[in-house]
Amino acid sequence: MNLAIVGCGFVADYYVATLRNHPNLILRGATDTNELRAALFARNYEVRHYRSLDEILNDEQVEIVLNLTNPRDHFEVSRACLQAGKHVYSEKPLATEMEPAELLVQLAKENQLQLSSAPCSLLGECAQTVWKALRDERIGRVRLVYAEMDDGLIHTFPYRDWKSATGIPWPAVDEFEVGCTMEHAGYYLTWLPAFFGPATSVTAFSSCLIDDKLTDTPLQVNAPDFSVACVTFQSGVVARLTCSIVAPHDHHLKIIGDDGILCTDDCWYYRSPVYIRRRIRFRRGVRVSPFKVRCRLVGSGPQKYKYRGSQQMDFARGVVEMAESIREKRDCRLSADFSLHVNELVLAIHNASESSQTHVMKTTFAPIQPMPWAT
Repeated sequence: MNLAIVGCGFVADYYVATLRNHPNLILRGATDTNELRAALFARNYEVRHYRSLDEILNDEQVEIVLNLTNPRDHFEVSRACLQAGKHVYSEKPLATEMEPAELLVQLAKENQLQLSSAPCSLLGECAQTVWKALRDERIGRVRLVYAEMDDGLIHTFPYRDWKSATGIPWPAVDEFEVGCTMEHAGYYLTWLPAFFGPATSVTAFSSCLIDDKLTDTPLQVNAPDFSVACVTFQSGVVARLTCSIVAPHDHHLKIIGDDGILCTDDCWYYRSPVYIRRRIRFRRGVRVSPFKVRCRLVGSGPQKYKYRGSQQMDFARGVVEMAESIREKRDCRLSADFSLHVNELVLAIHNASESSQTHVMKTTFAPIQPMPWAT
């Protein structure tokens, strides 16, 4: 299936690096508002340099557009692509406000097109292994989830030295202005609704704890650099999600059930080991020590991906899932409705500093099927 990329920034190299694992996906070309950046990208990967978005939209061979633009531009670019009859896979979030996101979903349905939003780590070996253990009731009835997405004091790191494979600098100002919740909360907020059903409410708090991020260009927006939320799911499970670029790096997930704790270290690693920790029990007054069991990872993906970065993820897997769903004439697992639901969750947490109250969820989605190799 033929693809084109809109936005040749830092993340685009990660997509191309993992597209190579999927020969059924063919990258025809790319465009960017920065002509020099687009030309460099196209030359490096030996693909067509589209001079504008319109050139992509007028190319009848392009079936899927990867929208890798700045989050503030996601809506306009995705809308133009859907209106032109292209399927769209967008970087997160779908849109920075709910009304535009809802319009995109409506437009996709009206035109019978697929629309999905990153992240796609739900389709990875780690998430699918956790999910299988839950379906097998390995820890009994689940009551509570603790999810951490803390990344350390990013503004003190040597981020000016961070460059992608084609030499694109890490977009510090954009990252700080968008905020860590909108950038990273989705990694676990895609897993949990798939596991436990649609969220019904979210009570959150967010704040900007460090105004001065020491950037060369002053920030126009002081987005929250810390957020915490309690999410209630249709199944009755409650999850506490913490997200920050203040606290030390911690991506742990703990799913607490009546018979044990299911855990993994990092949702950014598709092959992060999954463990079951049994609870301490007492037999006739004697304390029985807990023990830990390592689950065998389902699937057979590669151990490492051929790119430099703080994560080991197959960025292209969401695009693969979309392409397969188009070919098989079925709904994508990361469907438009599911992406909209995650978008609502993320925005409810991100905007909590303005509204600090319980947000009752308005969106929902049909149950998602696990990957065939994980059943």
